[in-house]
Amino acid sequence: MAANKSLLILPGDGIGPEGMAEVRKVINWMDKRRAVTFDVAEDLVGGASYDKHGVPITDKVMESALSRACVLFGAVGGPTYDKLPFDKRPERALLRLRKDMDLFANLRPAVCFEALVEASSLKPELVAGLDIMIVRELTGGVYFGTPRGIETLPDGQRRGVNTQVYTTSEIHRVAAVAFELARKRRNKVTSLEKNNVMESGILWKEEVTKLHAEKYSDVQLEHMLADNGAMQLVRNPKQFDVMVTDNLFGDMLSDEAAMLTGSLGMLPSASLGAPDATGRRLAMYEPIHGSAPDIAGKGVANPIASLMSFAMALRYSFDLQDDADLVEKGIKNVLAAGYRTPDIMQPGKTKVGTVQMGELLIKELDKLAA
Repeated sequence: MAANKSLLILPGDGIGPEGMAEVRKVINWMDKRRAVTFDVAEDLVGGASYDKHGVPITDKVMESALSRACVLFGAVGGPTYDKLPFDKRPERALLRLRKDMDLFANLRPAVCFEALVEASSLKPELVAGLDIMIVRELTGGVYFGTPRGIETLPDGQRRGVNTQVYTTSEIHRVAAVAFELARKRRNKVTSLEKNNVMESGILWKEEVTKLHAEKYSDVQLEHMLADNGAMQLVRNPKQFDVMVTDNLFGDMLSDEAAMLTGSLGMLPSASLGAPDATGRRLAMYEPIHGSAPDIAGKGVANPIASLMSFAMALRYSFDLQDDADLVEKGIKNVLAAGYRTPDIMQPGKTKVGTVQMGELLIKELDKLAA
């Protein structure tokens, strides 16, 4: 049965367009082989948007993002734009999308594929079978709090100010997402903050505890200081199931967790909003790697994180569980067959480029769908 779905592709800068080109191949394959048709629009964002429009994202693109089922985002930024005013930098587009779409819950899975156990910087026994979900609060905290800015003091010194701030409702809604996810996984949530030195951390711990007692007492809950959590991720990562934390700590911990799997080029993310009266929730899906300008245009970027992000879109925005599983299984099979992009290259494996990796996935999907 045909399913007509709308999505907006924003490839962005650097290797973003290269990864999204491979996602396009899978979208086209699904149209032909799975009778799932997507209504796809594509537009500029980040540096590419600044070059043409003088802003990192236009109001028109923002309106399109708000009207569609979800956004597939590539990457933004690069040294060309480092000297732009703060409000013109490519990264501001990403922050605006998150804020205007109210994408408060960032889901970052850290899964170690069996074929890539040896690619991790940790011992194989520590990462074999690793499957963690980090839920990061995305629209509050120090990245958005006010007052903020840089000022010159009377004595001539300069001072930079950012404010860490959270409310009860902001904490409850992201914690609820973590508890709901845990119920479908191994039923454990670890909440991370710094209640020993930060009032916002005290509030976070108290409110997560309160919500747990009221609605999710069937889920195991543990609290951990964020710095200890960082240590535990490299000491014994498989102790975690779902981790929930604020914007700043989530940013750092999820990148650390990504490297447990072997490469930032491997991992996707989903940013979700609250469901409306009809059950529709805005969402954006993106690989967690950056624009990687040093390898952009060389055809060597790993597209797997972009492809896995699309699989997350199939699962969370379109409720196409079987199709999501199919894409993920196809990727696992390609890796198991020994194909590697340079970032995950291992002795005795076959090195391939971005386009080749995408083509190999399509061939594998053909086999699986036969």
